[in-house]
Amino acid sequence: MPTTSAPAHSAPAQATTAVPAQAPTVPAHLLPNRTPAQLLVLARHGLTEAGNTRPDGLRYAAAHLSALRAAAAMLAARARPAPTRRNRVTSVWALLMMVAPEMAEWATFFAAGASKRAAAEAGIPRVVTAREADDLLRSAGQFVSLVEDTLGLAHQPALDPALDGLAAA
Repeated sequence: MPTTSAPAHSAPAQATTAVPAQAPTVPAHLLPNRTPAQLLVLARHGLTEAGNTRPDGLRYAAAHLSALRAAAAMLAARARPAPTRRNRVTSVWALLMMVAPEMAEWATFFAAGASKRAAAEAGIPRVVTAREADDLLRSAGQFVSLVEDTLGLAHQPALDPALDGLAAA
């Protein structure tokens, strides 16, 4: 259950899995072109990549990207496409709040780290500390697991990590 008093540096608590009665519409051009299962496989691979990455900024960016892919899986599963004009940039986190209001606290948490991710991807040194990168990696892992559980697509790791995801490819 999300708490509204979570400290800014900690990840939100687990959300409930309520599904909106009527799927919200999202501009069609903003919806992902992959299935929720494909996006979650990519998110899991990103978490593994982040865990094996030494530079703090790159680890932070890879973990954040994994969370973005999990959020995109929620959009792919719950949103209905609606034709609209492409005149406004909308973040995946804002769309997640519309499509999965029970994950609004997670969306706010990850949206707050988007500028750090962009700076880290740009190669700006010392944007994040090792602790921030490790904390975000843990939070992203929790979020990916929550999305998998919410969508009924629980992750089943392969016995050989090199084979993980090959069946979905």
